[in-house]
This record gives sequence, structure tokens and C-alpha cells, in this order.
Amino acid sequence: MNSKHVAVVGSGYVGLVTGACLAEIGHRVTCVDADRAKIQMLKKGEIPIYEPGLPEVVAANRKAKRLQFTTRLEDAMKHAEYVFIAVNTPPLPNGEADLSYVETVARQVGRVLRRYTVVIDKSTVPVNTGDKVRQTLLLHGKKEIPFDVVSNPEFLREGTAVRDFMKPDRIVVGVESRKAETMMRELYSPLKCPVIVTDIKSAELIKHASNSFLATKISFANALAALCDRVGADVSLVTAGMGADPRIGTSFLRAGLGYGGSCFPKDVSAFIHMAEKEGVDFKILRAVREVNDHARMWAVDRLKKALWNLRDKTIAVWGLAFKPETDDLRNAPALDIIQRLQSEGCRVNAYDPVAMVKARGHLKNVRYCRTPYDAARGADAILLCTEWKEFRDVDLQKVKALLRTPVFLDGRNLYDPAHVAALGFQYHSVGRVAPSVG
Repeated sequence: MNSKHVAVVGSGYVGLVTGACLAEIGHRVTCVDADRAKIQMLKKGEIPIYEPGLPEVVAANRKAKRLQFTTRLEDAMKHAEYVFIAVNTPPLPNGEADLSYVETVARQVGRVLRRYTVVIDKSTVPVNTGDKVRQTLLLHGKKEIPFDVVSNPEFLREGTAVRDFMKPDRIVVGVESRKAETMMRELYSPLKCPVIVTDIKSAELIKHASNSFLATKISFANALAALCDRVGADVSLVTAGMGADPRIGTSFLRAGLGYGGSCFPKDVSAFIHMAEKEGVDFKILRAVREVNDHARMWAVDRLKKALWNLRDKTIAVWGLAFKPETDDLRNAPALDIIQRLQSEGCRVNAYDPVAMVKARGHLKNVRYCRTPYDAARGADAILLCTEWKEFRDVDLQKVKALLRTPVFLDGRNLYDPAHVAALGFQYHSVGRVAPSVG
């Protein structure tokens, strides 16, 4: 394979995984970030995010001198044939994606372009962003320096991002020239997977459409769970029956406390706003968002029914991250639920295997505990918010002995209802029949 020189601007979640994995498949990569503290951490071999497998990939490629870090874009661009824009696109108050970081990077890249370069949007951006990046590059670059703009959306899942990059189900590239297509195929050739080539606008839409559709499946399952609660059906059986149809599938068709993280909430809102700007009322996505907001409050409503009054009660919350195998707290259901419980006068004992350090910056007046058992000691109820494997393996009989009252809310439908109820718990799960004991 012909090794390429690559610059990746932005060393956050997407940029760091992308840069490290491109180095892993043989390219020479320089990751750039304006955050000096972050770059110093990376140069010392410290990883600023929790992502299984990433520290090993970074360490191996730094040792092989295929991966380096800098705050100076001009240094990274000195030999670069490709430059990835992988900066954050946070939501504005109206839900629209904030593209100011993308614009800043495009302006800076334009100023230091010295040869033909493929400029790649890796950030999740609304349709027509490629046109704006091109205009910015033309405005701030030298007219005689050619370039191509490419849209290359990422499909990395937190907790499995390294595996997702190294073994993708598809790679999407939106291009405007044959030369750019050839360059992108060469870059990704070691991965041996289907490459879907489109125009730039279609590629930009694929990312938002994919995440919005997956969010729709989650909200459909949660709306279905509400109906199952009313009629006495079991949502896990209903979704299993639905998912057996290959046209539907079981993936993401799981009831619970709803979706969180950095992608789905932001992308659904951005897609709604993008459609509205074009005169399209994407009603189904507004409903998806509404259902998701309601899903996380299921826990508070059910605790009120189980405990009668919440004031002065102690709730043990198991799991703070928005999903297992990450320390990401962005839009995590647990944070909203804990704040609502505190407003109702509850005390909260919290435990998460990796996210508690970050949680201290988001949640005040919470007792952070060393183990799930420590959190359960003296509590009036347990609420499971994140389905870490550690929670599947706990000794529930020991947990029951530690509780003041044996109330267990399973917000992720992790446990078998009959088994937990047989241990003497008052067990509640999302959209599943509550078993009777005795």
C-alpha cells in the first residue's frame, strides 16, 4: 500500500479515533488541536476520552512514528495530501448545528494550502456545508492552488469506535471530481469494504438520515412500551416478534430510558431544523424527540408510584454514562433524571464504572460510591440507568439485604423480571409485565 500523508484537525472523539486508525492502516497522520493541554496529554501518551482499544492503537502508532500531535496547523499541512475537518458541531439554542468551528478550520486550511489537497468534512454537518467550505477555501486560499472538497461522514459508535473504523460495513464519500474519488478509494483501500460514492449533498444527508432513523426506532419502541404498560403486554416479546422480520430487525428496537450521547439528540434536532429551512415539516422527527424526552421521565413517575412520596428518600442510581463502554455524559438520561429527583427532595447515591470523574462536574450534592453495593446501602430504591456488564453480574440477594425497601427500577430491561421478583424485589421495567410474587 502507498502510505499517505494525512492531517486531522480536531482531536476530540471523532478526530482522535480517525487519526489513530488511519495510522493503524499504514498512513502517516498528524492530529491538530488548538487545545494545548489536550495535545500535551496526547504527547505524553494519555488519552483524554474513554474508548476501549484506543490507547493501544495510539501507543503503537506513536511508537511506529506514524502518528503525531501538534497545535500548529502549518506543521501538519507541510506534507499533507488529505486534511480532515473533525471539529465539534454543537447545537445552537434553536437546534441548528453550530458550524463556526468548521468555518474557522476551513479558513485556516485555505491560508496554508500549498499543493493540491483533498479537504474532507468528517464532522457531522447539515447539507450544503460542503459548498460553504469550498467558498471559504476559495476566499482565503491562493487562487492557483487546487483542492477538492469531500464529504466523508463517520459512523463510529462510542464504546466500539476502533472496531467500527477498522471493520466498517460501508464507507460513504461525497465527491465532486474523479480525482477526489480515486484519492479517497486509495486512502481507505486497506479496509476492504464497500465504498459508496455519491455527490457531496447526498453524503451529508446520509449521516443525519441514518442517525435520525435509528433514533426513530428507539422512540418507536418506547412509545410501544407505554402501550404495553397499559394493556398488560410485554414489549420485549412484541419487539422480538417484530424484529424477526428481516425488513425490521431487532437492532435499536429496545425500550428503555431513551437515547442520549453526542449524536442522536443533536442530529435529530439539526435534521428537523435543516428540513424546516427548506420548507419541509419533518413531523415524525419532532415526535421522535418528544417521545425520547418523555421516556427518561418514566423513572421519576414510577418511583413516585412505588415510594408514594419522594421527599427525603434515597435513590441508588446505577450508571451515569449515556451508554456502556464510554464515559460520555452528553445528554445522558441519568443526568436529567437525577436533577429531577433532587428537585423532588431526593438524596442520590450514584455509581458508574468509568463516568464518575466527569459526573462531578455536572452533578452536585450526589454521593459518589465505590461499588454498586455501596450505592444500594440504605437506599429506598435502585434505578438502573446504564446497562454496564458489571450490573448484570451483581449479587442481587446481597443488594436486597442492603436496601431499606426492596424497590428496583430497571430502566434498560437488563434483568429477567421473574428472577428479580422471585428474590423479593418490587421490580419495575419498561413496558414489561410486572410479575406477582407468592
